[in-house]
Amino acid sequence: MKKSKYSESSLLKEAEAGMSLEELVRQHGFSKASFYKWKAKYSGMSASDLKRLKELEEENRRLKQMYVNLSLEHAVLKDIIEKKL
Repeated sequence: MKKSKYSESSLLKEAEAGMSLEELVRQHGFSKASFYKWKAKYSGMSASDLKRLKELEEENRRLKQMYVNLSLEHAVLKDIIEKKL
């Protein structure tokens, strides 16, 4: 996955510091809708909370991928066993 050039928390901090939304959008190249989505999701979180949330989301993504791989292997093995019988 491509690493973004900015973090949502840093953009929210810049906006709270008084930088206009139009200027942030122009500088970093994201949409206003994205900003408002991030604001709704991450406002009130500290940097450590945000970091932990990102780690949990990544772990959840990884576990889901492992589940998909295992279920595919299970289906293939089940098909092989059924064909032998």
